[in-house]
Amino acid sequence: MDLTRFHLEEKTAIITMVNSAKRNVLSDLMILSILSALERAKAASARCVILRAEPGVKVWSAGHDVAELPESHRDPLGWSDPLRVVIRAIEEFPAPIIALVEGGVWGGACEMALNCDLVVATPESTFAVTPAKLGIPYNVSGLLTFMNALPLHIVKELIFTADPVGAARAHELGAVNHLVPAAEITDHCLALGRRIGSLAPLAIAVMKEELRVMASAHSITPRMFERVQGLRRQVYDSEDYQEGIRAFKEKRSPHFSGQ
Repeated sequence: MDLTRFHLEEKTAIITMVNSAKRNVLSDLMILSILSALERAKAASARCVILRAEPGVKVWSAGHDVAELPESHRDPLGWSDPLRVVIRAIEEFPAPIIALVEGGVWGGACEMALNCDLVVATPESTFAVTPAKLGIPYNVSGLLTFMNALPLHIVKELIFTADPVGAARAHELGAVNHLVPAAEITDHCLALGRRIGSLAPLAIAVMKEELRVMASAHSITPRMFERVQGLRRQVYDSEDYQEGIRAFKEKRSPHFSGQ
């Protein structure tokens, strides 16, 4: 079963996640489906893409499929992790991608949404960065997505508390471009797509790439990188990481020991 639906409306491609029964969890299959849809959009020379869930959902996406995370002793968010692959595909897609957000956006899905070029959300939407609930050490490139979208102290609060932030607050902070009622959000995003599609696609593609390069231009020495990776390794080799995964699967609160 395909977990996304693809539709082309004039020059705008619409990719809809359609696994709402599983809260559009970012399983390997879901991400493969999104990647396939992005390839279809590229082949169709789409000038804009809308990434969305089905209208009226309570959860836009619940983020990583915890059942697919390694239990221990392997980086859960390495370079080849499917989430990292789809994040890079969104960044490198040669046209703007709009995240049309309805409902809750959790964990890795929060990074995926904020990594889109524009974010349009309903007032009821919420965003939560939840790795600390599972004992997962987020990686540097993932944290950079949040740092590029939000002020540093807000990023710290989101990560340290794992509490959701409402769309209105995210809009105030600049992470959400437009707040639009659910009944109007599809038309609003299509209008944005038409506006983008009416302009010079080559210029837009190059400027998107320029912005991506500059946004990621943070220097880090090999020693600093190795240190960060070593610290992350301590976490995904820890008892707390194993406890977080077990607790989620057993549907109970985790008991973290700091070990």
